[in-house]
Amino acid sequence: MINHVSIGVADVARSKAFYDAALKPLGYTCLSAGETSLGYGKGSVALWIGQAKKPVKPDPASGLHFCFDAATRKGVDAFHKAAIANGGSDNGKPGLRKDYDPTYYAAFVIDPDGYRIEAYCGAAE
Repeated sequence: MINHVSIGVADVARSKAFYDAALKPLGYTCLSAGETSLGYGKGSVALWIGQAKKPVKPDPASGLHFCFDAATRKGVDAFHKAAIANGGSDNGKPGLRKDYDPTYYAAFVIDPDGYRIEAYCGAAE
């Protein structure tokens, strides 16, 4: 249903370091890179990141977040570890969220600009 989403950031180079590391364990790579924009995905760009004069201010109460599919639970774990090591902050350690679904395994981080990011795997193991 959604072809892609775009977010504005204060520092494209900082975002590239974060997203390169955080999305790599999930199998996503930077498919387009310029001085003011980045595009991430598998085969085609699904997440555009662009330099913005007025990035959206972080608002944890807004409910806004972006969730990326992970093929395995280990991928979710690696996403969380890489995100934290590259400028992100923890917003929910990897684990089952049985209140969502019995096999809902996810981790949550906040990127350097304040966007809430999730990695999710629905596999039974």
